[in-house]
Amino acid sequence: MSTYLAEFLGTMVLILLGDGVVAGVSLNKTKAQNGGWIVVTAAWACAVAIPAFIFGDASGAHFNPALTIALAAIGNFSWNLVPGYIVAQMLGAIAGAVLVWLAYLPHWAETKEQETKLGVFCTAPAIRNTVSNLITEIIGTFILVFGILGLGQVTLADGIGTLATGMLILVIGLSLGAPTGYAINPARDLGPRIAHALLPIAGKGGNDWGYSWIPVVGPIIGGLLGAGLFKLVF
Repeated sequence: MSTYLAEFLGTMVLILLGDGVVAGVSLNKTKAQNGGWIVVTAAWACAVAIPAFIFGDASGAHFNPALTIALAAIGNFSWNLVPGYIVAQMLGAIAGAVLVWLAYLPHWAETKEQETKLGVFCTAPAIRNTVSNLITEIIGTFILVFGILGLGQVTLADGIGTLATGMLILVIGLSLGAPTGYAINPARDLGPRIAHALLPIAGKGGNDWGYSWIPVVGPIIGGLLGAGLFKLVF
């Protein structure tokens, strides 16, 4: 249970800090409004690295169903643990999104654009094209999983591997995140999207369920491809 709790808490912190920066730069009348893409990508990198430092020894710091499934597919993780990990990750993501809503409580009513509010919780494409959006998420998660596995085989000083993973998240966001908002993690997108649907957010609109499968299916495919290629090469 402590392993599942670590995945729950780690994913919660990831979403709190990650969606939190999106709220800060997007919602009206915050001190960080219009902070820009560099602020968002830098904070998301830290949002992944910080809970990974805290919970890495407890659970392996997956915080991502696509990574969990990919590791199991190549024999680096037990399939018996996969369902519990995914449930913990999803619940943690929902909890983190609720905390973001509470942290920015007065700002939802001050923000009129419904798309902006939804965008705090989950991703949306810059140009809506099903095939292209799916490919982007596949590529982003491919390099995420391949990169994590590649970094894991290098002998590094204690903690440097986790820091390098944060750098990997940063460069993925900067280089590949612009078309879709780089979910690269089914829990990161679907959990907060569910929270958006359930929470009494002032002036909210729909949840864009028609798009919601892309940041779930794309990362799972990309993760399997990244892990498969790593296994083939190494």
